[in-house]
Amino acid sequence: MNFLVLLLVLWIEKLSSGRARIQQDGPWLRWLARNEGLSPWRSLLLVVLLPVVLVGLVLLALEPLAYGWLAFPVHLLVLVYSLGRGDVLAALGPFRDAWRRGDDQAALHVAERDMGVAADGESELLERVQDYELWQAYQGFFAVIFWYALLGPLPALAYRLLALTAEHSERPGVAERAAQLRHALDWLPARVLAASFALVGNFAAVSQAVLHDLLAWELPAARLVASAGRAACELGEPQAGEQGVMSLDELWQLLIRSAVLWYAAFAVWILLL
Repeated sequence: MNFLVLLLVLWIEKLSSGRARIQQDGPWLRWLARNEGLSPWRSLLLVVLLPVVLVGLVLLALEPLAYGWLAFPVHLLVLVYSLGRGDVLAALGPFRDAWRRGDDQAALHVAERDMGVAADGESELLERVQDYELWQAYQGFFAVIFWYALLGPLPALAYRLLALTAEHSERPGVAERAAQLRHALDWLPARVLAASFALVGNFAAVSQAVLHDLLAWELPAARLVASAGRAACELGEPQAGEQGVMSLDELWQLLIRSAVLWYAAFAVWILLL
């Protein structure tokens, strides 16, 4: 059933508008604001652990019924909700147009407006947009399906709620602790994705770029994924115009190949169980 859910998630994300309708964060954000006045750990218990426990109880009640198929829609809804917010390719569109025609000021403006990416110069801007593309694909898709395939919907939901807490909490203590817990959940899938980049890209370049600090706990997942992705595609110095846009396309193709590899590995794993 889990693999079928993963396949349907691809259809919902790419071929329908269902994801936007499911990912309604308003009620949860109001719950977060209501509980931020508590101590940081108590706030996290209420805004992250409590929803996860409630979903777990629902699944526990449904699993014995109809051979577990009544739990199928719950799995699907939870996994779709746990995916990242927004559309990476849509966010990149205006930047790609501005970069292709060499309009640096427009590129700086749309990067900050659509992606929250700021930079001091042209080369730094393209690198940061490349990092944004890789990170959004990782945290919005790969990390979520990793935890779902490994342990089911509850860790995937916990990952998304921690990410939303770190992003939207107005209490620094709450946001900091949520980011720490999210860092722990990022450690393993980020390294699996880096290994995937090596397998579908330039293995030697990825090994040289990330092997020396692959097991470093303090290394942010975003930096690891960005270093591995650029090395796998053998990206050199940032280029202006069409060459710079092509680097974004190369990274996207790398991500697609990695996703295919992950799904193939999940399918083999299920067949061997």
